[in-house]
Amino acid sequence: MISACSDAKPAFAGVDLTGADYAQGFQLPDHNGQMRTLADFSGKVVVVFFGFTQCPDVCPTSLTELAETKKLLGAQGDQLQGLFISVDPERDIPELMKAYMASFDPTFLALHATAEQLVGLAKSFKVYYKKVPGSLPTNYTMDHSAGSYVYDPKGRIRLYHRYGSGAAALAGDLKLLLAEKG
Repeated sequence: MISACSDAKPAFAGVDLTGADYAQGFQLPDHNGQMRTLADFSGKVVVVFFGFTQCPDVCPTSLTELAETKKLLGAQGDQLQGLFISVDPERDIPELMKAYMASFDPTFLALHATAEQLVGLAKSFKVYYKKVPGSLPTNYTMDHSAGSYVYDPKGRIRLYHRYGSGAAALAGDLKLLLAEKG
């Protein structure tokens, strides 16, 4: 006997976080000084990545993949909002973050938390970050979680994409989210 199930869950490439009680949102200024929340991007899929502008590999790779994902979405690319939340509030000033984001996609936004806000925000997203001293006080790096949180067009947390999962996998998942009716 074959039965149809209208409540079948989509087969996502990313980790399904539907119904999770964390990563529920933020209220932070973007690199233009405008306060932002998830509600600002209603109707779009939102991909949130935590990182820092002086990151030598993970962050530029992830943002390059996100820009490629937007291209893979074709006509639906304008329904993607990329958001980068800095884990280095000491060095990542708005002007620097704006230039950094423009090098990947001019529609992507960087969000800035104070050091105090970042503590709570990281906890609410289950994100790890730690300052790693360098040879000079200003020559440090940041260890941090490397993955992206994906929200559906209604602002609900839905997926976590691990670092290196690739633009094609992310684009496939975003198309599934954009096609959902509920």
